[in-house]
Amino acid sequence: MALSIRQKQIAEIVRLEGPITGEAIASKLNVTRAALRSDLAILVMGGILDARPKVGYFYTGKNTLGMLMEELSNIKCEALQSVPVAIGHDKSAYEAAVTMFLEDVGTVFVLDETGLLTGIVSRKDLLKAAINNNNNLHDVPVVMCMTPLSKMIVAYPDEPAAVAGRRLIDNEIDSLPVVKTVDDGRRSFEVLGRITKTNFTRLLVDIAEGKGGNYHLGEK
Repeated sequence: MALSIRQKQIAEIVRLEGPITGEAIASKLNVTRAALRSDLAILVMGGILDARPKVGYFYTGKNTLGMLMEELSNIKCEALQSVPVAIGHDKSAYEAAVTMFLEDVGTVFVLDETGLLTGIVSRKDLLKAAINNNNNLHDVPVVMCMTPLSKMIVAYPDEPAAVAGRRLIDNEIDSLPVVKTVDDGRRSFEVLGRITKTNFTRLLVDIAEGKGGNYHLGEK
């Protein structure tokens, strides 16, 4: 939640002089008590201030950074994810490269004949394959250059997005598939979406512009 200049001034007054009445705050800002009603309500609902009858407003100690951390921790992967881009396991590395180019993505998920996740191929994987095969990717099966499911890192839709972000950083990867487990007696996943570093960059920009609430509503 982005605070207005006056809301920040109110929070600072209460931090330094609280507990303090609404009338006293209004006097310091040279406005009426009624003019501050909505600002005070926002600060109380946001957890920055608290109010007690016959005492006034006091500072809770929660700063805007703490509020940002709380907001980020409440956003789930399913609200942050983008549409996944995938190809069949019977395709060539060349077709994977073309798909990346056309869809403007850095990774492509590889699905088996039943539509379940079997691997992931990145630009780095395709570059290695091109070097090892004299730049000829037409005859290289995508399964020969992908990272197989057994070595993949995934995210789940109901997990906090921050958890997925930590996995991206710790494993030094650019993309995570958001998956749903398929109960067939083995490690099998249906791909629901993807989370990338770009998703997190967009999230931070949206929060800075006051649009963070859209992620709680499932809108991006």
